[in-house]
Amino acid sequence: MLVTQAMSRDVLSIGPAHTLRQASALMSRRRVGAAVVVDPDAHGYGIITERDVMSAVGAGLEPEVETVAGHLTRELVFADPAWSIGDAADAMVRGGFRHLIVVEGGEVCGVVSVRDIVRVWTKSATGASRSVS
Repeated sequence: MLVTQAMSRDVLSIGPAHTLRQASALMSRRRVGAAVVVDPDAHGYGIITERDVMSAVGAGLEPEVETVAGHLTRELVFADPAWSIGDAADAMVRGGFRHLIVVEGGEVCGVVSVRDIVRVWTKSATGASRSVS
């Protein structure tokens, strides 16, 4: 199975000036664990995850004051939609993260998460006609 078949195409995009409270509320409302951060003044994309928000709050920082810009990850590994989900899982394990932004032609086309991979592997293991590789 390919990343393009497992990824979520409905990507939550936010700006770096959003507060952590705003980011977490948007992620919660959309039931996603990450948001792609788009900064028109910076090159490339970033990502903010539920883990980033939790770390900031756990450190005693104020989510109403702290902005996404101070807590996002900019050094990213991007997935290609033509990767196998096994390739995506390997990249996640090597990098120690749970989400990959999927990029095609320099544009974000989706996000694939550990949850997406487990979902398709589980369907495959329970008799669905999908191939894992």
